[in-house]
Amino acid sequence: MSTAPPSTPSVDGAALLTEVEQFHRRFNVFPAEAAYVAVTLWDAHAHLLDCFDSTPRLAFLSPEPGSGKSRGLEIVETLTPQPMVAVNASAAALFRAVSGAEGRPTILFDEIDTVFGPKAGENEELRGFLNAGHRRTGVTYRCVGDGGNQTVQAFPSYCAVAVAGLGSLPDTILTRSVIIRMRRRARNERVEPFRHRIHTQEGHALRERLAQWAESVRPAVDGAFPVMPDEVTDRPADVWEPLIAVADAAGGEWPKRARAACVELVNAAKVDDKGSIGIRLLTDLRDHVLNGIDRLPTSAILERLHSLDEAPWADMGGRPLDPRGLSKMLREYMTGENSPIAARNIKSGGGVLKGYYAADMADAWQRYCPPPPESPLLPLPPLPPSSEA
Repeated sequence: MSTAPPSTPSVDGAALLTEVEQFHRRFNVFPAEAAYVAVTLWDAHAHLLDCFDSTPRLAFLSPEPGSGKSRGLEIVETLTPQPMVAVNASAAALFRAVSGAEGRPTILFDEIDTVFGPKAGENEELRGFLNAGHRRTGVTYRCVGDGGNQTVQAFPSYCAVAVAGLGSLPDTILTRSVIIRMRRRARNERVEPFRHRIHTQEGHALRERLAQWAESVRPAVDGAFPVMPDEVTDRPADVWEPLIAVADAAGGEWPKRARAACVELVNAAKVDDKGSIGIRLLTDLRDHVLNGIDRLPTSAILERLHSLDEAPWADMGGRPLDPRGLSKMLREYMTGENSPIAARNIKSGGGVLKGYYAADMADAWQRYCPPPPESPLLPLPPLPPSSEA
């Protein structure tokens, strides 16, 4: 009588993710509960990368040093497969690491502002690699060989990437990222000191269990299309879909927590991200200038824009936005009749002034701007008409 070999005990995914979350909590104070959920799911998704069409970037960002960004990256390093700290890595080294036979690394890039910030210098190849690698089909083409024997070779770029840095990042990275806005700990917030010799081993033990669990749920996760929150669509849905799939595989409270965290962080990103300068202009015109008014002369529009607190219009490279600059920016957007938004004649006080109509911007407001505030702002009193060339 044969005896079947004992089966490997199944891993409780929900309990394991909770342990990973608690490990993060010991050493970092994140800005919101949703951040712990997101980072934990990101750690786990890195073990299942080939199950997804894309991988979100994880971005620890802060306005000032000493906010826990690098420590957050250190903890992620202990929990993810084949971590590669890439502070000084060249683009060529990353190309070869990702396409190498030893397996795909998880790239951890501290001081990412040195790559994308104002002091970045010549980093086009590295930026191109980071931009391309979020898609499973992502490749970067480079010439290899010597002299006249060069050939074009496609280097796979798909890999999990977590970054930390000061300030912000270009839209090409931000819109593909789960963003954790770090801040300095308050005096009453305490964390456990991270001791590399002790705590790295604890993180590695969790990493091994994550890898074991990932293998057990791989068939269920591979090709899964989880139900996303109704308000999360388009690129934010692409970013969060792998994390929601991991949460669904874990079960317990994680599917509910993951979707709540998704909505919270996606909405926070919308508030933080003013979009392009053109979208900022359209939004300010809708919410603060033409709110309740159907038309205004250009001079009145500019006066109101210049008076907005924390807006860039009073100082655009050392000079305030002028009629020519306003016209140039608005002409990039179309009216509902598919013609560029442009100044038109406005009859005022017996004369004719050039200005803009709210109706001409309505289509662009609907297509590009975030939803208007729930409580509409009262319009400012109309300014007296002034002559304009």
